[in-house]
Amino acid sequence: MKAGNTKIAPGTVDAQSAERALRGIRDYLAHNKDTTADITILGEVGSDDPLVLPRPTVEMFAAMLAALANGQGVQVMPVNAIVSTQVAADMLNVSRPHLVGLLEKGDIPFERVGRHRRIKFNDVMEYKRRDDRERPNGPSRSSTRWRLHSAATTSATTRSVRSCGAA
Repeated sequence: MKAGNTKIAPGTVDAQSAERALRGIRDYLAHNKDTTADITILGEVGSDDPLVLPRPTVEMFAAMLAALANGQGVQVMPVNAIVSTQVAADMLNVSRPHLVGLLEKGDIPFERVGRHRRIKFNDVMEYKRRDDRERPNGPSRSSTRWRLHSAATTSATTRSVRSCGAA
């Protein structure tokens, strides 16, 4: 599997199947509180070799399943991913010209690649957290959309996301 941007479009996963899997994971996590222990998963069919996953990975799966159970798409992106100005604007729920203004003011760090601006995903999320804290009326309208880095995705995201150091 190629590292980088991975997404599941809305409706690709059956919501009832995702809800069943989510209940199973939540029940397991609730009854097994050791946050340092890996989680062993035995398959119903196939090999006798169990799948062993770190607990934080299983917790992330639970968050992804919750979004899928609600009919949303999910996207997993490395924190060191580089995004275009359009993708960053979509993440913040602002126009691209507004985002460019934020970049030029120095509110969000960016790099130029030729004549294009590229922004680290982590820098966009840091700006969003800072903006949500400073906003007098609480978090912006896009907070729930990007919580846990999952959201409905667009084809523009696929074209515009590049992983740092990728060839």
